[in-house]
Amino acid sequence: MTKEYFRRAPGGGKLYCFNGIWPKLGEGVFIAPGTRIIGDVEIGDGSSVWFNCVLRGDVEIIRVGKGTNIQDDTVVHVDGSGIQTLIGDNVLIGHSCMIHGTTIEDKGFVGLGAVTMDGTYIESEGMVAAGALLSPGKRVGKRELWVGRPAKKIRDLTDAALEGMMAGTVGYQELAVKYLAEYNS
Repeated sequence: MTKEYFRRAPGGGKLYCFNGIWPKLGEGVFIAPGTRIIGDVEIGDGSSVWFNCVLRGDVEIIRVGKGTNIQDDTVVHVDGSGIQTLIGDNVLIGHSCMIHGTTIEDKGFVGLGAVTMDGTYIESEGMVAAGALLSPGKRVGKRELWVGRPAKKIRDLTDAALEGMMAGTVGYQELAVKYLAEYNS
């Protein structure tokens, strides 16, 4: 094979070119083994994508900000009708999520096993709880907590809850630095 099919990312995951576009990674990004990142995907400085995730920017773009973590077994995709997936800075996305055609502003939170569908929007410090299903076109407001299938707002988040969310984000940033050190040693 003369054509380069994939590249190893820092941490051991794989980057794949699609339609002539390679994913772009910022400084200090950790991509865990088993992860596949395809096409027009950009990931900001200090972010991490954990084991066995797929980020597929093949029919639209995916952008991930700085200091964000996307945890094990999560799938991030887009909608071919022009709906991008845009994920801000310091976002926490839990294990086994499906993020599809969604915008998540800075410090947003998606709990483990949650699904966000086309055209959904999570404002800064908004939270979609574990196992929730955010149906197409729904908007989670700043500091709102949405739960259920389909998800509905149940209350506003307290300062303590927001501090806990940020602690989780910082914890993953620190863990990614340790993994990168192990990978590079």
